[in-house]
Amino acid sequence: MSLNDKLDITPRARSSHPFRVPTADRLLRVRMRPSGGARGRQVQLGPPLHRPHRFPPTERAVLTSLAGLIGQALDRARLYDTQHNVAGRLQAALLPHTLPDIPGLDVAARYLPAGHGLDVGGDFYDLIRLNDTTAAAAIGDVQGHNIDAAALMGQVRTAVHAHNTVGAPPGDVLSRTNRLLIDLDPGLFTSALYAHLDLARHAACLASAGHPRPLVRHADGHTEVLHTPPGLLLGIDPEADYPAMKVPLPPGCVLLLYTDGLIEEPGVDPDDAIAALAGLLERTDASNLDALADTLIQQAPNPVDDIALLLISLQPTSE
Repeated sequence: MSLNDKLDITPRARSSHPFRVPTADRLLRVRMRPSGGARGRQVQLGPPLHRPHRFPPTERAVLTSLAGLIGQALDRARLYDTQHNVAGRLQAALLPHTLPDIPGLDVAARYLPAGHGLDVGGDFYDLIRLNDTTAAAAIGDVQGHNIDAAALMGQVRTAVHAHNTVGAPPGDVLSRTNRLLIDLDPGLFTSALYAHLDLARHAACLASAGHPRPLVRHADGHTEVLHTPPGLLLGIDPEADYPAMKVPLPPGCVLLLYTDGLIEEPGVDPDDAIAALAGLLERTDASNLDALADTLIQQAPNPVDDIALLLISLQPTSE
Protein backbone atom coordinates (compact mmCIF):
# COMPACT_ATOMS: atom_id res chain seq x y z
CA MET A 1 0.00 0.00 0.00
CA SER A 2 1.63 3.27 -1.07
CA LEU A 3 0.33 6.59 0.21
CA ASN A 4 0.77 10.16 -0.85
CA ASP A 5 1.41 11.89 2.48
CA LYS A 6 0.68 15.33 1.11
CA LEU A 7 -2.16 16.83 3.12
CA ASP A 8 -4.34 19.27 1.23
CA ILE A 9 -5.79 22.03 3.42
CA THR A 10 -6.39 24.61 0.73
CA PRO A 11 -9.92 25.90 0.01
CA ARG A 12 -11.92 23.83 -2.47
CA ALA A 13 -14.42 25.21 -4.91
CA ARG A 14 -17.85 23.64 -5.06
CA SER A 15 -17.70 20.37 -7.01
CA SER A 16 -19.91 17.46 -7.93
CA HIS A 17 -17.05 14.98 -7.31
CA PRO A 18 -18.45 12.28 -4.99
CA PHE A 19 -15.39 12.38 -2.77
CA ARG A 20 -15.43 16.16 -2.23
CA VAL A 21 -17.93 17.82 0.06
CA PRO A 22 -19.35 20.81 -1.84
CA THR A 23 -18.19 23.60 0.46
CA ALA A 24 -15.71 26.45 0.36
CA ASP A 25 -14.50 25.59 3.85
CA ARG A 26 -11.08 24.20 4.26
CA LEU A 27 -10.97 20.42 4.37
CA LEU A 28 -8.41 17.89 5.46
CA ARG A 29 -7.87 15.42 2.62
CA VAL A 30 -5.42 12.58 2.17
CA ARG A 31 -4.98 10.29 -0.80
CA MET A 32 -5.43 6.53 -0.38
CA ARG A 33 -3.97 4.26 -3.01
CA PRO A 34 -4.82 0.56 -3.26
CA SER A 35 -2.08 -1.99 -3.63
CA GLY A 36 -0.79 -2.59 -7.13
CA GLY A 37 0.00 1.03 -7.91
CA ALA A 38 -3.54 1.99 -8.93
CA ARG A 39 -4.44 5.66 -8.71
CA GLY A 40 -5.93 6.42 -5.32
CA ARG A 41 -8.81 8.61 -4.30
CA GLN A 42 -8.92 11.60 -2.01
CA VAL A 43 -11.03 11.27 1.10
CA GLN A 44 -11.99 13.78 3.74
CA LEU A 45 -10.90 13.06 7.30
CA GLY A 46 -12.93 14.91 9.87
CA PRO A 47 -15.29 17.87 9.57
CA PRO A 48 -14.56 20.99 7.48
CA LEU A 49 -11.92 23.34 8.88
CA HIS A 50 -13.34 26.84 9.04
CA ARG A 51 -9.94 28.50 9.19
CA PRO A 52 -6.46 27.63 7.98
CA HIS A 53 -4.69 25.09 10.15
CA ARG A 54 -1.11 23.97 10.04
CA PHE A 55 -0.66 20.31 10.89
CA PRO A 56 2.52 19.48 12.79
CA PRO A 57 4.58 16.43 11.71
CA THR A 58 3.10 14.20 14.44
CA GLU A 59 -0.47 14.90 13.33
CA ARG A 60 0.49 14.44 9.69
CA ALA A 61 2.02 11.05 10.52
CA VAL A 62 -1.06 9.90 12.46
CA LEU A 63 -3.49 11.01 9.76
CA THR A 64 -1.42 9.47 6.99
CA SER A 65 -1.26 6.18 8.92
CA LEU A 66 -5.02 6.32 9.42
CA ALA A 67 -5.55 6.78 5.70
CA GLY A 68 -3.29 3.80 5.08
CA LEU A 69 -5.30 1.58 7.41
CA ILE A 70 -8.57 2.66 5.80
CA GLY A 71 -7.16 2.02 2.35
CA GLN A 72 -5.96 -1.45 3.31
CA ALA A 73 -9.34 -2.28 4.85
CA LEU A 74 -11.15 -1.22 1.68
CA ASP A 75 -8.71 -3.22 -0.43
CA ARG A 76 -9.31 -6.36 1.63
CA ALA A 77 -13.07 -5.82 1.57
CA ARG A 78 -13.09 -5.60 -2.22
CA LEU A 79 -10.99 -8.77 -2.51
CA TYR A 80 -13.18 -10.64 -0.03
CA ASP A 81 -16.33 -9.58 -1.87
CA THR A 82 -14.84 -10.74 -5.18
CA GLN A 83 -13.87 -14.12 -3.75
CA HIS A 84 -17.32 -14.57 -2.23
CA ASN A 85 -19.03 -13.78 -5.51
CA VAL A 86 -16.82 -16.27 -7.36
CA ALA A 87 -17.46 -18.99 -4.76
CA GLY A 88 -21.19 -18.36 -4.80
CA ARG A 89 -21.41 -18.52 -8.57
CA LEU A 90 -19.27 -21.68 -8.57
CA GLN A 91 -21.50 -23.32 -6.00
CA ALA A 92 -24.67 -22.36 -7.87
CA ALA A 93 -23.22 -23.77 -11.09
CA LEU A 94 -22.34 -27.09 -9.44
CA LEU A 95 -25.69 -27.71 -7.73
CA PRO A 96 -28.43 -29.24 -9.90
CA HIS A 97 -30.64 -26.55 -11.42
CA THR A 98 -33.56 -28.98 -11.64
CA LEU A 99 -34.19 -32.51 -10.42
CA PRO A 100 -35.01 -35.22 -12.95
CA ASP A 101 -38.64 -36.18 -13.40
CA ILE A 102 -38.68 -39.87 -12.46
CA PRO A 103 -41.96 -41.81 -12.77
CA GLY A 104 -42.94 -43.35 -9.45
CA LEU A 105 -40.90 -40.85 -7.43
CA ASP A 106 -41.99 -37.60 -5.80
CA VAL A 107 -39.12 -35.35 -4.66
CA ALA A 108 -38.45 -31.86 -3.32
CA ALA A 109 -35.13 -30.20 -2.56
CA ARG A 110 -34.06 -26.99 -0.85
CA TYR A 111 -30.81 -25.14 -0.25
CA LEU A 112 -30.45 -22.29 2.25
CA PRO A 113 -27.15 -20.49 2.91
CA ALA A 114 -26.13 -19.67 6.44
CA GLY A 115 -27.81 -16.61 7.92
CA HIS A 116 -24.56 -14.95 8.97
CA GLY A 117 -21.32 -14.07 7.26
CA LEU A 118 -20.49 -14.04 3.58
CA ASP A 119 -18.75 -17.39 3.20
CA VAL A 120 -19.97 -20.08 0.84
CA GLY A 121 -20.19 -23.68 1.97
CA GLY A 122 -19.89 -27.04 0.26
CA ASP A 123 -23.34 -28.55 0.87
CA PHE A 124 -24.74 -30.52 -2.07
CA TYR A 125 -27.51 -32.89 -3.09
CA ASP A 126 -28.26 -34.93 -6.17
CA LEU A 127 -30.88 -37.23 -7.65
CA ILE A 128 -29.96 -39.62 -10.46
CA ARG A 129 -32.17 -41.83 -12.59
CA LEU A 130 -30.46 -45.19 -13.10
CA ASN A 131 -33.12 -47.09 -15.08
CA ASP A 132 -36.87 -47.53 -15.21
CA THR A 133 -37.07 -49.06 -11.74
CA THR A 134 -34.11 -47.64 -9.82
CA ALA A 135 -32.78 -44.24 -8.87
CA ALA A 136 -30.16 -42.84 -6.51
CA ALA A 137 -30.07 -39.91 -4.12
CA ALA A 138 -27.04 -38.33 -2.50
CA ILE A 139 -26.45 -35.51 -0.06
CA GLY A 140 -23.24 -34.24 1.51
CA ASP A 141 -21.37 -31.46 3.23
CA VAL A 142 -17.77 -30.52 2.46
CA GLN A 143 -15.78 -29.08 5.35
CA GLY A 144 -15.11 -25.35 5.13
CA HIS A 145 -16.70 -22.22 3.72
CA ASN A 146 -14.64 -20.92 0.81
CA ILE A 147 -13.86 -21.43 -2.86
CA ASP A 148 -11.95 -24.63 -2.07
CA ALA A 149 -15.01 -26.14 -0.36
CA ALA A 150 -17.26 -25.18 -3.27
CA ALA A 151 -14.83 -26.66 -5.80
CA LEU A 152 -14.39 -29.89 -3.84
CA MET A 153 -18.16 -30.17 -3.54
CA GLY A 154 -18.33 -30.29 -7.33
CA GLN A 155 -15.68 -33.01 -7.47
CA VAL A 156 -17.43 -35.13 -4.83
CA ARG A 157 -20.82 -34.78 -6.51
CA THR A 158 -19.31 -35.72 -9.87
CA ALA A 159 -17.55 -38.76 -8.38
CA VAL A 160 -20.72 -40.01 -6.67
CA HIS A 161 -22.67 -39.50 -9.88
CA ALA A 162 -20.07 -41.40 -11.95
CA HIS A 163 -19.76 -44.37 -9.59
CA ASN A 164 -23.49 -44.97 -9.18
CA THR A 165 -24.21 -44.80 -12.90
CA VAL A 166 -21.95 -47.84 -13.40
CA GLY A 167 -24.08 -49.82 -10.95
CA ALA A 168 -21.90 -49.77 -7.83
CA PRO A 169 -23.74 -50.53 -4.56
CA PRO A 170 -24.00 -47.73 -1.96
CA GLY A 171 -21.01 -48.82 0.12
CA ASP A 172 -18.78 -49.06 -2.95
CA VAL A 173 -19.90 -45.64 -4.20
CA LEU A 174 -18.73 -44.05 -0.96
CA SER A 175 -15.55 -46.15 -0.78
CA ARG A 176 -14.48 -45.16 -4.29
CA THR A 177 -15.33 -41.52 -3.68
CA ASN A 178 -13.33 -41.68 -0.46
CA ARG A 179 -10.24 -42.97 -2.24
CA LEU A 180 -10.59 -40.23 -4.86
CA LEU A 181 -10.62 -37.56 -2.16
CA ILE A 182 -7.54 -39.03 -0.52
CA ASP A 183 -5.74 -39.05 -3.88
CA LEU A 184 -6.70 -35.41 -4.44
CA ASP A 185 -5.49 -34.56 -0.91
CA PRO A 186 -7.49 -31.32 -0.61
CA GLY A 187 -7.03 -31.12 3.15
CA LEU A 188 -10.82 -31.10 3.60
CA PHE A 189 -13.18 -33.80 4.82
CA THR A 190 -16.69 -34.55 3.57
CA SER A 191 -19.76 -36.11 5.10
CA ALA A 192 -22.12 -37.85 2.69
CA LEU A 193 -25.12 -40.14 2.55
CA TYR A 194 -26.00 -42.22 -0.48
CA ALA A 195 -29.35 -43.95 -1.05
CA HIS A 196 -30.17 -46.50 -3.75
CA LEU A 197 -33.92 -46.42 -4.43
CA ASP A 198 -35.78 -49.49 -5.70
CA LEU A 199 -38.99 -48.11 -7.17
CA ALA A 200 -40.45 -51.52 -7.95
CA ARG A 201 -39.91 -53.07 -4.52
CA HIS A 202 -40.47 -49.80 -2.65
CA ALA A 203 -37.26 -50.00 -0.68
CA ALA A 204 -34.01 -48.12 -0.18
CA CYS A 205 -30.44 -49.12 0.58
CA LEU A 206 -28.45 -46.45 2.41
CA ALA A 207 -24.78 -45.95 3.31
CA SER A 208 -23.37 -43.07 5.35
CA ALA A 209 -19.99 -41.39 5.67
CA GLY A 210 -20.30 -39.51 8.94
CA HIS A 211 -23.53 -37.86 7.86
CA PRO A 212 -26.54 -36.88 10.02
CA ARG A 213 -29.04 -39.70 10.36
CA PRO A 214 -31.94 -39.66 7.87
CA LEU A 215 -35.58 -39.69 8.91
CA VAL A 216 -38.56 -41.65 7.59
CA ARG A 217 -42.12 -40.43 8.02
CA HIS A 218 -44.43 -43.41 7.68
CA ALA A 219 -47.84 -43.27 6.07
CA ASP A 220 -49.56 -43.10 9.49
CA GLY A 221 -47.45 -40.06 10.44
CA HIS A 222 -45.10 -41.88 12.77
CA THR A 223 -41.53 -40.68 12.18
CA GLU A 224 -38.47 -42.88 12.63
CA VAL A 225 -34.79 -41.99 12.92
CA LEU A 226 -32.77 -44.37 10.75
CA HIS A 227 -29.63 -45.50 12.54
CA THR A 228 -27.48 -46.05 9.48
CA PRO A 229 -24.21 -47.89 10.16
CA PRO A 230 -21.56 -45.27 11.00
CA GLY A 231 -18.78 -44.67 8.52
CA LEU A 232 -15.77 -42.37 8.57
CA LEU A 233 -15.91 -39.02 6.86
CA LEU A 234 -14.66 -39.13 3.29
CA GLY A 235 -11.01 -38.22 2.87
CA ILE A 236 -9.56 -39.72 6.06
CA ASP A 237 -8.76 -43.43 5.65
CA PRO A 238 -8.32 -45.08 2.24
CA GLU A 239 -9.35 -48.44 3.73
CA ALA A 240 -12.55 -47.15 5.34
CA ASP A 241 -15.59 -49.36 4.95
CA TYR A 242 -19.13 -48.08 4.47
CA PRO A 243 -21.70 -50.76 5.34
CA ALA A 244 -25.23 -50.28 4.02
CA MET A 245 -28.66 -50.87 5.49
CA LYS A 246 -31.93 -51.66 3.73
CA VAL A 247 -35.20 -50.04 4.71
CA PRO A 248 -38.71 -50.45 3.28
CA LEU A 249 -40.29 -47.36 1.78
CA PRO A 250 -43.89 -48.25 0.98
CA PRO A 251 -46.09 -45.68 -0.74
CA GLY A 252 -46.99 -42.85 1.62
CA CYS A 253 -43.60 -42.86 3.36
CA VAL A 254 -41.31 -39.84 3.09
CA LEU A 255 -37.52 -40.12 3.36
CA LEU A 256 -35.74 -36.97 4.59
CA LEU A 257 -32.05 -36.46 3.83
CA TYR A 258 -30.43 -33.25 5.13
CA THR A 259 -27.16 -31.60 6.11
CA ASP A 260 -26.30 -30.62 9.67
CA GLY A 261 -27.24 -26.97 9.19
CA LEU A 262 -30.88 -28.02 9.60
CA ILE A 263 -30.28 -29.28 13.15
CA GLU A 264 -27.17 -27.41 14.27
CA GLU A 265 -27.83 -24.90 17.03
CA PRO A 266 -25.35 -23.62 19.65
CA GLY A 267 -25.88 -25.30 23.01
CA VAL A 268 -28.30 -27.94 21.66
CA ASP A 269 -27.38 -31.63 21.70
CA PRO A 270 -27.49 -33.09 18.15
CA ASP A 271 -29.66 -36.01 19.28
CA ASP A 272 -32.17 -33.60 20.81
CA ALA A 273 -32.13 -31.52 17.61
CA ILE A 274 -32.81 -34.61 15.48
CA ALA A 275 -35.65 -35.60 17.79
CA ALA A 276 -37.15 -32.12 17.45
CA LEU A 277 -36.86 -32.33 13.66
CA ALA A 278 -38.55 -35.73 13.73
CA GLY A 279 -41.39 -34.26 15.76
CA LEU A 280 -41.85 -31.44 13.27
CA LEU A 281 -41.85 -33.88 10.38
CA GLU A 282 -44.44 -36.02 12.17
CA ARG A 283 -46.77 -33.07 12.84
CA THR A 284 -46.60 -31.63 9.31
CA ASP A 285 -48.82 -32.66 6.42
CA ALA A 286 -46.72 -34.67 3.97
CA SER A 287 -49.14 -34.72 1.05
CA ASN A 288 -47.25 -31.87 -0.64
CA LEU A 289 -43.47 -32.31 -0.50
CA ASP A 290 -42.74 -28.76 -1.64
CA ALA A 291 -44.83 -27.31 1.17
CA LEU A 292 -43.24 -29.75 3.60
CA ALA A 293 -39.74 -28.70 2.48
CA ASP A 294 -40.63 -25.05 3.02
CA THR A 295 -41.90 -25.81 6.52
CA LEU A 296 -38.71 -27.65 7.45
CA ILE A 297 -36.51 -24.85 6.13
CA GLN A 298 -38.51 -22.18 7.94
CA GLN A 299 -37.81 -23.78 11.30
CA ALA A 300 -34.22 -22.58 10.86
CA PRO A 301 -34.61 -18.96 9.63
CA ASN A 302 -31.06 -17.98 10.67
CA PRO A 303 -28.97 -21.15 10.38
CA VAL A 304 -25.42 -21.20 11.67
CA ASP A 305 -24.43 -23.39 8.71
CA ASP A 306 -25.69 -23.95 5.18
CA ILE A 307 -28.71 -26.25 4.79
CA ALA A 308 -29.44 -28.74 2.04
CA LEU A 309 -32.38 -31.12 2.24
CA LEU A 310 -33.96 -33.70 -0.01
CA LEU A 311 -37.43 -35.19 0.48
CA ILE A 312 -38.24 -38.45 -1.32
CA SER A 313 -41.50 -40.36 -1.55
CA LEU A 314 -42.08 -43.51 -3.61
CA GLN A 315 -45.41 -43.65 -5.35
CA PRO A 316 -47.61 -46.74 -5.90
CA THR A 317 -46.52 -48.87 -8.84
CA SER A 318 -48.86 -48.56 -11.79
CA GLU A 319 -50.53 -51.76 -12.83
